[in-house]
This record gives sequence, structure tokens and C-alpha cells, in this order.
Amino acid sequence: MRQPTRAGVRDAAAKIAQILPPTPIFTHDISGIPIVFKVESLQPIGAFKIRGAWHRLTAMSDSARAKGVVAFSSGNHAQGIAWAARRLGMIATIVMPADAPRAKRESTLALGAEVVDYDRATQSREAIAGQLAAARGATLVPSFDDPWVIEGQGSAGIEAERQMIDAGLGAPTHVVVPCGGGGLSAGIALALKEARITVVEPEGWDDMRRSLEASWIEPVGPNPPPTACDSLQTPQVSPLTFDVLSRRDATGVAVSEREVAAAQRWAAQRLRLVIEPGGAAALAAVLAGKVPPEPGMLVILSGGNVDMDAYARALAGDVA
Repeated sequence: MRQPTRAGVRDAAAKIAQILPPTPIFTHDISGIPIVFKVESLQPIGAFKIRGAWHRLTAMSDSARAKGVVAFSSGNHAQGIAWAARRLGMIATIVMPADAPRAKRESTLALGAEVVDYDRATQSREAIAGQLAAARGATLVPSFDDPWVIEGQGSAGIEAERQMIDAGLGAPTHVVVPCGGGGLSAGIALALKEARITVVEPEGWDDMRRSLEASWIEPVGPNPPPTACDSLQTPQVSPLTFDVLSRRDATGVAVSEREVAAAQRWAAQRLRLVIEPGGAAALAAVLAGKVPPEPGMLVILSGGNVDMDAYARALAGDVA
């Protein structure tokens, strides 16, 4: 299998720079220390997933593009694939959990993709998507277990480093990243080879943290707790992402639902940004002191596709 590389990340960054402006960086003090935030919530689809989708689909041959693409996602990867496919004139089919946030489902449909529902508690999205792809002769594009997707996500790190240096802030020395399957964190680990990497997951879904500590892949345990971080609900990370992060000696922490909601409120109040629960996980870890703030720290705000009712409850502090 092809492995993701730093050269591939740089190629992805060059491709993405041709079609999308850089997302901004903001700086704000936490405990008196200036922290830099990379605002991926301001992408056209509201999340970083547009990067991996574009790099992956543009790497396909004309004949493969003509047969379409199948993906599985709770919403952000779905929108990235749908956006890239529409721009390239491709057919896109997305296997999406029936309980996915309505805003993400509606946006995916609005981008022209077909949505196939599944029950995340009883069905395998990988199996359903694989069967659809095989039946249609389409290309299956996983949300993180794909070298091109990992490289594409890592372009955010290339972009952020350049922005920080241009702003006189120096290159990032420690990056704190929300983690589901690890595509974004692995890509950034490839992009920023001198920076320490800390991945952040919801409590009960912190399989990457446990895997890194054990030095082998540990799946999420049985009956994991409900979480508002729908974009970070990955039952098991992939060898591709785990290997990259393991080789970089990445570490991980877990955050609670209350800490995530507090981070959403902080982002709204201090940065004037709407950030979804999964997108706020890294910020939550820093605000809670689980990853102490330090000079040179870069925090990724990975997405902003919120369910408005749930977001209102988070802003009101109505989170158990």
C-alpha cells in the first residue's frame, strides 16, 4: 500500500493553494500565553476535510473519476467529497449515519451527493460503502485510512507554519489537534516534523490515545458513551494514521462533554467563532489544562458545522 509522505503533503498544499485561500490564524492569550489558532471552520464546507477530499479526487485517473466515488462520513468528510466531486463533475455517494447532524446531511445533499443511511449502532459503514463501491465500480475514499487523504489534511500544517512565520511568531513547536481516525493529526505530523503533536479525543472514544500509549492499536471499548463530537466517533484508528503518529511519538488526552461545550462558548466569546463540538476538542484540552498552554503552541479548530439547537444548549451551559 502507498504510504503518506511529507513530499505528498507539500504537493497537496500546492494543489489546494491553487483553488482555495488560506484559512486564517488568530492569536489569543490563554493563562497569559499567546496561543495561535488555525481556523479550519472557515473553509467553504466548514471543515478541514475539503483538503483531503480535493487531494484524493484530483489524484484519480479520468476513467476512475467517470465511475464516481463512494465515501462514509457523519458529515464533514461527506461535504468535502461532495464539494470536490461537484467541482470535478463526478458522481458522489455518501454512507451517512441516520443520526448525523441535520445541517451536515442537508449540506451534503445540497452539494449534489447521494446519501445512503445506516445505523451506526448495528451496521458497518465500511461494509456498506465497500459493497456500493464494488457494485458500481466506483472508488472508495475512506475518511482517514487513505494516504492521499492524510496528505491533503496535512496541508493545513504547511499553511499554518508559513502564516506563523510570516506573522513573526516563529514555526509551531507544539500542535494540539482534534482526533477521530487521525487523518488530520497524522497529516500535520508529516507536515511539521519538528513540532510535538498532541491528539485530543472525547472521553470514551480516546482509542488513539490508548493506542499510542500501548504501542499497538486499541479499539474503542464496548458501549462507548454518547458524545456531541460526532466527527470524532471512530471505533478504531487505522494502521496508516497510527504508524505516522507513533513514529512521531505523539501523545493524546481525552476531554469531557462539559469541557468541549466550555470551549465552544470560549470560542464564541473570545474569537467570535462558531465551532462544532469535535472542532473544539483541542481547544477544550488547552482550556482545561490537560495540555498546558506554552509559547509556540498551535491549536487546530477543525470544523464549525453545528446543529443549531445543540449549539444553543452549549452556549447556555446546558450540557450534562
